[in-house]
Amino acid sequence: MPLSTHRRAFFRGMRDGAPFLIVIVPFGMLFGVVAREAGWDMAQILGMSVLVIAGASQFTALQLMQDHAPTFIVILTATVVNLRHAMYSASLAPHLGPLPLWKRALVAYALVDQTYGSAMHRYALAPGLSPAEKAAVFFGCATQTCIVWYAATVAGALLGSGLPPALALDFAVPIAFIAIFAPALRSLPHLAAALVSVVVALLLASLPYGLGLIAAAMLAMLAGAAVELALERRRP
Repeated sequence: MPLSTHRRAFFRGMRDGAPFLIVIVPFGMLFGVVAREAGWDMAQILGMSVLVIAGASQFTALQLMQDHAPTFIVILTATVVNLRHAMYSASLAPHLGPLPLWKRALVAYALVDQTYGSAMHRYALAPGLSPAEKAAVFFGCATQTCIVWYAATVAGALLGSGLPPALALDFAVPIAFIAIFAPALRSLPHLAAALVSVVVALLLASLPYGLGLIAAAMLAMLAGAAVELALERRRP
């Protein structure tokens, strides 16, 4: 593939993912602030952001550790929160599966909600892209997403409690997920999974250590799969 084509695809990925930076910055800063207030040092904060690079599970694990939850519960809950990444991987496989192993490893590392949503949207708009072009699109979004996430985490940790409460950085968490997933709620299985997750999470909100979240995630996936199977049976 000509370098110019590769470069265009890379910058297209950057442009597609740029709007997500509006929420990634406060999201990362909020984690840095919360982790600093929990007594973590800079190495621990940056290390978790670089190694885990999954905001939702980072917040979940941090909260559970502050609540002195058993290590097993911390790991299990963070894993369940990130189970959606397994579904992301499955849907990306037809597009990026032909890539060399080292590139697929980089995709796996940088596969977060924003990179997945941005890449899949571009693939749907341009189905004729080659695997190499699709990889360039993904890495264009992933490069800026990862760098900004690291920088925002460090900024939040450095500023710490110096940030005024009026900024309300916690708005970034729900806004980020709404922006990513709301456009995808077009099919009955997706709507069923979303409804079950909301209802179960609210009903079991009083359970300790975020166990209600685990139950909501599991039941939501089962509900979505059940509806999908029911629809498949009805199709001629």
